[in-house]
Amino acid sequence: MSRLPLDQIDAFVTAARMKNLTRAAEAMHLTVSALSHRMRLLEERVGHKLLARGPRGVELTPEGQRLFDAVATPLDAIGHALQRMSARNDHVITLSLIPSMATAWLVPRLPDFLAANPELGLNLQSSTHVVDFDREPVDMALRLGGGRWPGVRAEHLFHEWIQPVASPAFLKRHGKPALARIGSLPLLGDPSDRWKEWFAEFGGEAPRRFVAQFDDTETLHQAAAQGMGVALARLTLAEPLIKAGRLVPLTGKCLQADFAHYLVYPERSLAHPDFQTVRKWVLDQARVDA
Repeated sequence: MSRLPLDQIDAFVTAARMKNLTRAAEAMHLTVSALSHRMRLLEERVGHKLLARGPRGVELTPEGQRLFDAVATPLDAIGHALQRMSARNDHVITLSLIPSMATAWLVPRLPDFLAANPELGLNLQSSTHVVDFDREPVDMALRLGGGRWPGVRAEHLFHEWIQPVASPAFLKRHGKPALARIGSLPLLGDPSDRWKEWFAEFGGEAPRRFVAQFDDTETLHQAAAQGMGVALARLTLAEPLIKAGRLVPLTGKCLQADFAHYLVYPERSLAHPDFQTVRKWVLDQARVDA
């Protein structure tokens, strides 16, 4: 074997600990299909089935248990070693968040905050990888999920809402339909597959197939902005495209998304001298969107 598949091992260890692929994918900011793909690659690499579906989720096979026993502790040790070696500046807060949330929500609000707090540095880690506070020198994170993560505090910021959107060029070609006839237009499949719930709530029928399907929200929004079809957009993340006129809501109706936005942090962050300043600011900003 050549290069170590650390992303696959990380996915395996996370799934094994949580015993649930959906929760593991949520914790890693991946789709279930992306997590399953990493698992398949690892199983092909080692030549054994590592996880098996059980009555309450997934369970380790005998081969999976042996691999877990061999890699979980060293993986944790690597994380702890990196954390201890990382230089720490007491006036810098490190915040982790996904790139689309950084672009759409946090960055536009930063100039006023930094101007009012010139002595404080904010280090943004923009990544789709969910931070492991036990292994990484990160003080807080913005997460989209169910609000229950082991070993951390999670404060609710605001709900996410979803709404069908399309580009102006697309609407010029197809027209803006009545609410119950949205399903007659070319639709783009979304990562969480909420179209079924949309039609159940507001009427209409889903098409037999989507024009295209996407495993991440940002690419879905960009595809809609390019005129490929109608997307069921997460409004917080799609806001820049809507404000720029590249996406247009098809209706004023919205459906509450399955996940909400949270500020997440470990207990140790409370000892950071500037933590409460950033925390209060994030919570104040979230109240505007609540």
